[in-house]
Amino acid sequence: MTGFGSDAGPTSSSRKRAITIGTRGSALALAQTRWVVARLKEEWPETEFRIQTIQTHGDKDRRSLSQAVKGDKGFWVGEIEQALLASRIDIAVHSLKDLPTEQPEGLEVSSVPKRVDARDVLIGKEGLKSLGALPPGARIGTSSIRRKAFLRAFRPDLEVKDLRGNVDSRIAALAGDEYDAIILAAAGLIRLDFRNRIDEFVAPDVLLPAPGQGALALETRSDDDLSIELAYAIHDRATDDRTVAEREFLAGLGAGCMAPVGALANIKGGTLTLEGWIGSLDGTTVIKATIEGDPEECADLGAQLAEDMLAQGAGPLIAAAKAELS
Repeated sequence: MTGFGSDAGPTSSSRKRAITIGTRGSALALAQTRWVVARLKEEWPETEFRIQTIQTHGDKDRRSLSQAVKGDKGFWVGEIEQALLASRIDIAVHSLKDLPTEQPEGLEVSSVPKRVDARDVLIGKEGLKSLGALPPGARIGTSSIRRKAFLRAFRPDLEVKDLRGNVDSRIAALAGDEYDAIILAAAGLIRLDFRNRIDEFVAPDVLLPAPGQGALALETRSDDDLSIELAYAIHDRATDDRTVAEREFLAGLGAGCMAPVGALANIKGGTLTLEGWIGSLDGTTVIKATIEGDPEECADLGAQLAEDMLAQGAGPLIAAAKAELS
């Protein structure tokens, strides 16, 4: 996705056409989309932007996440992409980690805005404000296959329990007796102005984030030059390089949503460093690897790290996870 876009300023056509932006209807999705619209208006003040909410399969399906995503690559985005292809919307706003690594024909990711914090965070009951403060047998809630596996690897004494719902309902679950703490993505809490609820930012060497976590994706039709130009105005090259590396790593593993995979790329001093993990569902095995290189080679670096991980035995872990969750 790197290397596209234009530096041209606003055109007369952009001032005449209203742009409809599609998103899920959750509080977080709407907060993300309003942030995007505000940034777009800064760049294109004479353009009208409208928000249209769309209910996805993931919004309607109340089963556990591992059961619901079987074979469904568009669990959180499919209906939005259908609306985009049908020209009912012009730009779709997604959480990048929800977007499959393969794009439907006719669509492309035209912009990845600047990323917010990629880490996971802990919110706990009184006196249980960090992973280290949790006593043996403490009950910790998360919906993520990745978080469950890596938490079990780090603290096998904890009871990791399934937790679904929106951010509000997950936080509210702490008021009951079922959970002592919960794990969420920092980005969601930050975007919802809930930063004050965060008790601990969990270090990536304990919980490596999901590929693309903390980043957004603006998706357009491949032949819609105006929407592509509008979206690209808020594109962030460094975020793109980092997330391309992470997602190419995921794609190279062929793991999808059905295996505990983490990836995080950072750029410092002109060098991109990509770290990748894959684990067993029970947390007894975690394979870790790192690669460095030029940010312009981000896609190749992600693919190479996946090859390295497969050579270290990632394949059987992926197969076992898919078999157990199928």
